[in-house]
Amino acid sequence: MSDLNRFLADNLAVVVAVLAAVLAVLTVVTVAQWARLGRAVRGYRSLLGGSDGGSLQQVLDAHIGTVGTVREQLEQLVLLYDHLEARSRGSLQHVGVVRFNPFEDTGSDQSFAIALLDGRRDGIVISSLHGRGQTRIFAKPVSSGESTHTLSDEEAQAIRIASEGTSAKPAVG
Repeated sequence: MSDLNRFLADNLAVVVAVLAAVLAVLTVVTVAQWARLGRAVRGYRSLLGGSDGGSLQQVLDAHIGTVGTVREQLEQLVLLYDHLEARSRGSLQHVGVVRFNPFEDTGSDQSFAIALLDGRRDGIVISSLHGRGQTRIFAKPVSSGESTHTLSDEEAQAIRIASEGTSAKPAVG
């Protein structure tokens, strides 16, 4: 023990300097931790205070209420979508038109065939044959893109155009 006392007495300045350095490092670490703790406490208080002054529980309750409202609105939109989709299948969606000249004695493509089809490819094909003295109009039902009646080439082409969306090419007649 006397050796330790003598060593400390001989090196007292060094020991005090080392202890002062350790104390300075500990002081810096303590101040840094105190600052981090202060930021964490402020963040925690802000979180508990909510964005509009309410508690975290109030903020979560309001959010859950909003989610419930959005869920109800989404369910209503899905029902509306299903209803509109079912109605649109029966609505006019596909149109095909073919103009042609069925008679040699007329001047241009005054006759036509037009197919009017819904989403199921059901509908009608209407033909108009225009001659010098008269115009005749024919209508034939179409089911799934086909007709139980005999179709002219132009009527079949109008149905194909309506079903497939291809462009019409003038028929030679």
